[in-house]
Amino acid sequence: MGWWQVNADTLAGSRFVLSPLAETFGALKLLQAGTGAHPGERAWLDAHLPAYRRRLAGDPVTALLIRSGLGREWIADFLTPTPRGRAPERSGGSGDFEDFEDEVARVRETSPGAARAHLRVSLRGPLPAALERDDLPRRAADLLTFVWTEAVRPYWTRRRRILEADVVSRTAQLGQGGWAAALDTLRPGTRWLGENRLQVNLHAYPPREISGAELLFVPITSQRHGWVSWEEPHRYAVVYPCSGALVRTGPKSVPESLGALLGPSRAGVLVLLGSPMSTSQLVAVTGQGLGSVGRHLRVLLDARLVERRRAGRSVLYYRTPAGEVLVRAQRDG
Repeated sequence: MGWWQVNADTLAGSRFVLSPLAETFGALKLLQAGTGAHPGERAWLDAHLPAYRRRLAGDPVTALLIRSGLGREWIADFLTPTPRGRAPERSGGSGDFEDFEDEVARVRETSPGAARAHLRVSLRGPLPAALERDDLPRRAADLLTFVWTEAVRPYWTRRRRILEADVVSRTAQLGQGGWAAALDTLRPGTRWLGENRLQVNLHAYPPREISGAELLFVPITSQRHGWVSWEEPHRYAVVYPCSGALVRTGPKSVPESLGALLGPSRAGVLVLLGSPMSTSQLVAVTGQGLGSVGRHLRVLLDARLVERRRAGRSVLYYRTPAGEVLVRAQRDG
């Protein structure tokens, strides 16, 4: 298994950030695979897979580049530059992430020799003759820009809310159960081993000492994909699928006893807040009016069954431990 040695200061200073480029690369992997994990992904593929395949059919060199870069065990490093986030004073309240254009510029600026070397690692062997060329970074950046422009940016506002909700949820997990609780559920193969060891995948790679570096956790909405990246020795990142509940949001059943206790509408709001949601999301999902949802949230806040936290421009609500106990007890009962 692959694991990183992380000292207490590095772990304490780690943070969650969003990355439009990571979201775009996750979308590219989904397009390349051609199969979705749930109806929302399948509908998105139906809308965007034909154009993606036409794009690659017209550019066989880029098609070969992407197939080669998505190795069985390793992704060519230059395709997934490590996100950097944004300093709080520059975030302007819009979230801790760089612009897509700034991120993809690092792909475009990769040296041709480094890109070819990374591809040899992902292929675990020599390059095909067609890839012995100097324009590979530009081709990769152009394809990522195409995926961002056509298939990710039109949905970015909603996706960003989903990602921000995941960060709030993970932060709450961290406060309630410590790092083991927050990290063990990131993605298969990632867990806290104790003794300052963070397992990042199931591959038999040598451990890495990253104490003193910046450690980032980056959610994406693609449900089957995740990876690690780094800018040695200063910055390391774990990219993971965000909590799936908001990705495929829909009505959830309310235990009859909980509905009798709180009222069906208010109980429905509490049940939905197993994953953080904004007021506007609750209005859209429940079909209730803004005033009704607001009143339910005030009652639930006063009863300490939910809490709220700002994420970027949104205020997200989520169940407290007391709210979790109440919902679970009514379901189990």
